[in-house]
Amino acid sequence: MNKISLLVICMGVLCLNQSAFAASEAYQGNLFEVGALKPIDSVPKLKVGDTAPDFELPAVAGGTVKLRDYRDRKNVVISFVPAAWTPVCSDQWPGYNIVEDLFSAHNAILLGISVDNIPTLYAWTGKMGRLWFPVLSDFWPHGAVADRYGVLRSNGTAERAIFIIDAKGIIRYINVNDINRRPPLDEIVAALKKLNP
Repeated sequence: MNKISLLVICMGVLCLNQSAFAASEAYQGNLFEVGALKPIDSVPKLKVGDTAPDFELPAVAGGTVKLRDYRDRKNVVISFVPAAWTPVCSDQWPGYNIVEDLFSAHNAILLGISVDNIPTLYAWTGKMGRLWFPVLSDFWPHGAVADRYGVLRSNGTAERAIFIIDAKGIIRYINVNDINRRPPLDEIVAALKKLNP
């Protein structure tokens, strides 16, 4: 069994217990239970084969991150999440730490985007511990990038969505997932493998 297959299996085991991270002591009493939400509440604006809209967003670690900076260098996986301090979001991003090698093996960078402001994201990701990927704030103008990507919900949060963009800037995979569940890692892996066969 190769390393990537083992990582996918490990992530699958974690997905079975969706509260694996959220139930940790670091989060006790800090998470806001939103209950079940309408699975998808946005209007698609992009499709596979489109050029990914460029953006420049502030990063929790400081400075800004521009999508164009990865052009001709790396594949980009964008992970939109709805809101900080909620259970599924608090599970999803720490889970990607387990599969960092998977992204590296496919010359891909992960960019985490939320419509929350920088202080909120700083406090929230600080509870998660080290995340290997940049966390970006789409707070102002509120949700502008999420809107451009067609994943801004009617309540001002983003969908739980994944976009995979190749090094030429072309969208190769889109998953606007049920907001109540994490996106399937096996589909992300399969889409990355198609970029680097």
